[in-house]
Amino acid sequence: MAVSGEKPPPPPPPATASGGTARKLILALLTCLSSALLYRQIQPLPPKIPGTPGGPPVTATRTRLSDGRYLAYLETGVPREKAKHRLVFVHGFDSCRHDALPISTELAQELGVYMLSFDRPGYAESDPHPARTEESIALDIAELADNLQLGRKFYLAGFSMGGEIMWSCLKYIPHRLSGVAILGPVGNYWWPGLPSNVSRDAWYQQLPRDQWAVWVAHHLPWLTYWWNTQKLFPASSVIAYNPALLSQEDEMLMAKFGYRAYMVQRRRSRALPA
Repeated sequence: MAVSGEKPPPPPPPATASGGTARKLILALLTCLSSALLYRQIQPLPPKIPGTPGGPPVTATRTRLSDGRYLAYLETGVPREKAKHRLVFVHGFDSCRHDALPISTELAQELGVYMLSFDRPGYAESDPHPARTEESIALDIAELADNLQLGRKFYLAGFSMGGEIMWSCLKYIPHRLSGVAILGPVGNYWWPGLPSNVSRDAWYQQLPRDQWAVWVAHHLPWLTYWWNTQKLFPASSVIAYNPALLSQEDEMLMAKFGYRAYMVQRRRSRALPA
């Protein structure tokens, strides 16, 4: 019974308002959790540093760059001080310093060829470079050549995805290059210098799954790692080693040239860069 002159207590808030606030809080919480899980899924694994706990052992000869990173390298051919031609070879995707052009000892001696191949940053036994740019790999190559005393100029060859790096070197260190060879390079379908019919024809020669993988890498680069590791859609056939991307002639050669016994487990045990 209310006492005379005393204000009655305020009425409780409507049930609909309370329920609406709770629903909003739950929705916000679910959104945050979903975003956190999605962010975690699309982030690549942290790189493993060679020679550190959890990283691969260092077995290669390596050189230290000015920023403290190490590049592993391999020298073949004639001794560099006796060479007529000093060549730096840049490997492609999922490869390493051993995947250089197979030049016979006899041919190297006849032509006076010295070849320097190296593990690109983040591959095999070279340290990763998280802040790498189009320019940084060209500067790495120039510094590697200086550390190995190749002289003022040297030749350069790049295979597959290593072929793309040739353009970076032509742009940023042209004064260091005696000549450049681009071997079976990966193409840029959006390059304005290519005629549209050439780009279009090349695009449709890819498998549909590779069209999607390349489209994602170009338009949504932050989603590339997730796309190539998820199981919902077919990812890159190159990463999956899908033989369907090979021509009949290439399939016949795979038994001879496709298997690389050296460093396979070590190379694939690491989070490879793009």
